[in-house]
Amino acid sequence: MPKACAYHILVKSKDEALKIKQQLDKGGDFQKLAKKHSTCPSKKRGGDLGEFNKGDMVKPFDDVVFKLPLYEVHGPIKTKFGYHLIKTVYRS
Repeated sequence: MPKACAYHILVKSKDEALKIKQQLDKGGDFQKLAKKHSTCPSKKRGGDLGEFNKGDMVKPFDDVVFKLPLYEVHGPIKTKFGYHLIKTVYRS
């Protein structure tokens, strides 16, 4: 079963996600921005979701984590939870 580790920032609106992404593109610290803005409980860990299996997350999230390049911030990605900015740090 493929596994991955990712960080994310979850917010309610696409506009908010785009504003945070602009900060990240200018060199903003992902973990600090996650702690400040994310609505997910993972914000306490800077957005760290830990290791999870393919299929554990909703499909749009899984597609980013398991298909797109590592170490890049992808998003905003819309799911039933809101809008995500996702950074995958490893896959196996």
